[in-house]
Amino acid sequence: MTKLTVMVTGGAGYIGSHAVLALLDAGYPVVVIDNLVTGFRWAVDERAAFFQGSIDDEVLVRETLRQHQVGAIMHFAGSIIVPESVEKPLKYYKNNTAASRSLIESAVECGVRHFIFSSTAATYGMPDVVPITEDTPTRPINPYGESKLMTEKMLRDVSAAHPLNYCALRYFNVAGADPQGRTGQSTAGATHLIKVAVEAATGKRSHVSVYGTDYPTADGTGIRDYIHVSDLAAAHLHALEALIAEPQRSYTLNCGYGRGFSVLEVLNAVDRVTNMTIERRMEARRAGDPPELVADNSAILAALPWRPERDDLDTIIQDALAWERKLAERREAEVA
Repeated sequence: MTKLTVMVTGGAGYIGSHAVLALLDAGYPVVVIDNLVTGFRWAVDERAAFFQGSIDDEVLVRETLRQHQVGAIMHFAGSIIVPESVEKPLKYYKNNTAASRSLIESAVECGVRHFIFSSTAATYGMPDVVPITEDTPTRPINPYGESKLMTEKMLRDVSAAHPLNYCALRYFNVAGADPQGRTGQSTAGATHLIKVAVEAATGKRSHVSVYGTDYPTADGTGIRDYIHVSDLAAAHLHALEALIAEPQRSYTLNCGYGRGFSVLEVLNAVDRVTNMTIERRMEARRAGDPPELVADNSAILAALPWRPERDDLDTIIQDALAWERKLAERREAEVA
């Protein structure tokens, strides 16, 4: 049976490039659109068709959707740095909300039936209760979370008016890299803790800043739910197949493991995996950082046949570290 073609926006980025691999490995034809502002052309598997451009370029997007007879879109393109969203809100409403609106309109115009959206736990803001269920009130505290929630609302309304179903996947803290070393987190200036820590472990950074040591947690540092990027990519694949199987049904699902680790627990794990000690520098809290963000993942486990395969902090760190070393070799080769 011929599988439908999937367009992956932002497919040259961190999570998008892993989703491309998951789709290709499962036999789906893939078309990638990425403007390469933060992504890398080399991160896109050569089995996928690639077009450089922006998702709000309606001529490019619609020509591509029609030419390749795209049946589903996985939408990863957008801006993702929370502090930057506070400083540059209009950038986030343009890149995330307005551009997504353009993409959704193109999908409707070209008869695309299925849409999977890369959303975020930032839609919940500062939740009163942890773990967080999908019914937890959505009260974003920054433009990043707000811009993503607005796109979720657009998808909800569009799916009620047009033959388009969707799945919004709300990510918790994504980390790690492809276990086969094909892609990983490569963007300069990353703010994700495990990425920062393995950069320190490989000598790219001198230290790791710990923001806030006075939270109401066991060791005073913030607790987060870390999900391996390959498990997350697999969740997208299962979500796609659920949308195809039931075209009248849409989903909003948390993507996490349901277990949290503190900043110091993560850094101790990096020390353990690398057999070295990373320098920690204790700093003041960052504005808007909740003490604890942990997913209740019972809904995704009930809705999809998805089961985590790399649900282990040391495994996540090992894969991230292997990728960081590969990036270091790439940089050395470029200099030479």
